[in-house]
Amino acid sequence: MHTQIQSSLVSGNNSSSEQKTAALITLLVIVSVLGIYHETIESIVAIWNRSDTYAHGYLIAPFSIYMIWKKRAQLVAVSYLPDYTSLPVLVGLGFGWLAASAANVLVVEQYALVAMIPVIVWAILGRAAFITVIFPLAYLLFAVPFGEALIPSLVNFTADFTVTALQATGIPVYREGSYFSIPSGNWSVVEACSGVRYLIASVTLGTLYAYLTYRSVSRRLIFIIFSILVPIIANGMRAYLIVMIGHLSGMTLAVGVDHLVYGWIFFGLVMLLLFWLGSFWREDHIDEVVSAESVPTNLKSSAVPVKSMLGMAGSVVAIALIWPVYLDYLNKETDVRAVPETRVTDPSGKWEADPTRLTDWVPDYTGFSQQFIGHFYQKNRRISLYITYYRGQKQGNGLISSGNVLATDRSGWRNVDGERQNLSLGSAEFTVNQNQLYGPKDKLLIWRWFWLIEHETADPYLAKAILAMNRILGKGEDGAEIIVAASYDRDPEEAASVLHEFMADMKPVIVGKLLAVHSAHD
Repeated sequence: MHTQIQSSLVSGNNSSSEQKTAALITLLVIVSVLGIYHETIESIVAIWNRSDTYAHGYLIAPFSIYMIWKKRAQLVAVSYLPDYTSLPVLVGLGFGWLAASAANVLVVEQYALVAMIPVIVWAILGRAAFITVIFPLAYLLFAVPFGEALIPSLVNFTADFTVTALQATGIPVYREGSYFSIPSGNWSVVEACSGVRYLIASVTLGTLYAYLTYRSVSRRLIFIIFSILVPIIANGMRAYLIVMIGHLSGMTLAVGVDHLVYGWIFFGLVMLLLFWLGSFWREDHIDEVVSAESVPTNLKSSAVPVKSMLGMAGSVVAIALIWPVYLDYLNKETDVRAVPETRVTDPSGKWEADPTRLTDWVPDYTGFSQQFIGHFYQKNRRISLYITYYRGQKQGNGLISSGNVLATDRSGWRNVDGERQNLSLGSAEFTVNQNQLYGPKDKLLIWRWFWLIEHETADPYLAKAILAMNRILGKGEDGAEIIVAASYDRDPEEAASVLHEFMADMKPVIVGKLLAVHSAHD
């Protein structure tokens, strides 16, 4: 009996030592992969540093480590065995990183890298260990600065909520897009009022609270859903109350920086109320720690295949290296030729060049290689054409970028409406993005879409995907946005008929010209 107990203790000590070795191997591989993709990590940290919205990113890894530490008893209890079925997932994430990098979609690039960390744990330690700590590992995704894509939708919701609430209060409102006027003054819902900061903070804290406070999946999901919905609705209420404070005070209160202060105070109270209500159904009193004595002996004493883990570690690092190496090759093959000056004319003579400008409006785009602005007329119909051409695109200086906007406050123009518009051009169907712009004296209806060598689309997400594939397949990364604009007095349909006729006549000419520019040699 004494010999059996001693043998069991030795076996347990060896197993514990091997598990620590396995954890160290996994940690070293994660650090190595993060080092390989250090530029992506640096981009994440840079956003944490420059934006208060994402400063919480520094806390995500410590939170995740703490939650993994709380699972230490369960981790000791499971068997460790490398799982090769994880490698296709790792390959997919690597290709996703490559595609995102090729298309300059930074947030997808960052998500792909951070998502590699849980997969590395799955690959080296195996499925059982991975499932044990799946939530703490998934929580790392909150470190990625995400939310800017939600701003337009949040702005629209906040404007809708505020205007509806004002009208329900009996206050007359005149609205143009995110701008609205009431008898006491003018208001607008801008990015800072979108509530994206509240939403990110609420979801990040709410998800952590749900995991630590509840044990059942249903309760966790319900609380997370509330942590998403509550800040969105609360932000609408916050905006309404600020407008009402300004209105009732004769525009002396809540019209400057103080309305942001009021907003954070209101949001803090709402979140405290949410967590307080959630505490009534808490389950953290349930002891989920599995004692070492209750673990089956065969699991505690099972050998850890360290050699197999080392082989898996080598495979993981090799797979991780493929994508940055190929991206470096693509960067060396980037087309650096100058883009020849673009000129568009109507060979049929139907649309003649107009020596006078339609308006003073121009799209506020940056980093382009060439831009053509032309004006055309036919009888009493006038059109402006804007072609913005990009080659050698980089992050922040690309065809599809948050820095490219139709109108800014300093320009005196406002983008008051935007939607997709389906057109019939002969026997073909075509979709454009339609926007209405209001200037000091004029109103414009514009149609715009993207040209990507062999493809055309109005969808910016699809355009990004096509750009990535073109670059990965060696077709080049040339692209352009085409904008046609016509003015109107009251009804946008006045301009729509002119735009439609111009598109039917000139779209083939424009596309042909862009293909010629792409194929032109130095």
